Amino acid sequence: MASASPEHQMNNQRTWPCKSDSIPPFTAFSFQSAKHTNNPRKSNPTNHNIQFNPRNQDFSNFSQLPDDVLLKIAATFTLPNLRAASQVCKSWCDGLRPLREAMLFLKYGKRFKHGRGGVKVNLNKALESFLKGAARGSTLAMVDAGLLYWEMGRKEKGIAFYRKAAVLGDPAGQCNLGICLLQANLPDREEAIKWLYKASVAGYVRAQYQLALCLHKGRGPSRNLQEAARWYLKAAEGGYVRAMYNTAMCYSVGEGLVQSHKLARKWMKRAADRGHSKAEFEHGLSLFSEGNMTKAVVYLELATRAGETAADHVKHVILQEMSTSSRDRAMLLADNWRPLPSSSR
Repeated sequence: MASASPEHQMNNQRTWPCKSDSIPPFTAFSFQSAKHTNNPRKSNPTNHNIQFNPRNQDFSNFSQLPDDVLLKIAATFTLPNLRAASQVCKSWCDGLRPLREAMLFLKYGKRFKHGRGGVKVNLNKALESFLKGAARGSTLAMVDAGLLYWEMGRKEKGIAFYRKAAVLGDPAGQCNLGICLLQANLPDREEAIKWLYKASVAGYVRAQYQLALCLHKGRGPSRNLQEAARWYLKAAEGGYVRAMYNTAMCYSVGEGLVQSHKLARKWMKRAADRGHSKAEFEHGLSLFSEGNMTKAVVYLELATRAGETAADHVKHVILQEMSTSSRDRAMLLADNWRPLPSSSR
């Protein structure tokens, strides 16, 4: 069996509203206009069976990309991707040097922010490091700078850095920008939905969940339960725990999805096995109704420890019907329980 951002643990549970040999490497096809032909198979742009020989094409070598274009393309790269791209050719290695430097500043910033690597927490030094990384073009550093500005109460600065990252295509920046725009004093829901949708299409599960919430609660152009359920399900399939719980609820009541108690139970258990306290409570009740007392007590105990007070009452009712050895075994299982891994982004 199996627990940059304006939202945190209290919101973690409050989810239900009341993802050849002779061809030079790294090349691109030229954009020369095709010659006219009387053959309809060659002239029809909708024909997907057109044959061509790459050996006869005019290629342009990617190593000739200007540095500013290369930096924009690689702005969202993580360190492993940067290392791989830097090995393509010397011009890429030289052109990507600012982003590799940005990764070092990002690493230092995280150390100062969280007190890792033998250093004490120092938010000013963390911010300074993130800003140096952002200045070198890394959207990862921009997002961390935006998050730290937001947490320090400098929300306009935070939004500005989220927007820079979002424009460069960073899904985390797009998601955080969307959330911030929803939480602003004067919410811009239309723009918020735009950025959440971009991040969702890119497969960012947290954005998929936030977009689903907006569609579910009617925060967007209109309330759309079918679309909300579709994005809940996508985020759940991507490993997002809160989306698993909401997907279970959609299946349970038939809201946006065809009602299915079997699928509801499946997603409720998945959320419970990953530490969602409400799902632990619900799954414990389900097990109790099926007569599985030991497992029911385990999940109800986990829910109780996570703050679900109603679960404690049900648990004690069940314990009164169990033998001492069964109670001890259930408590031992709860003590040794560990949540399955889940996705937070």
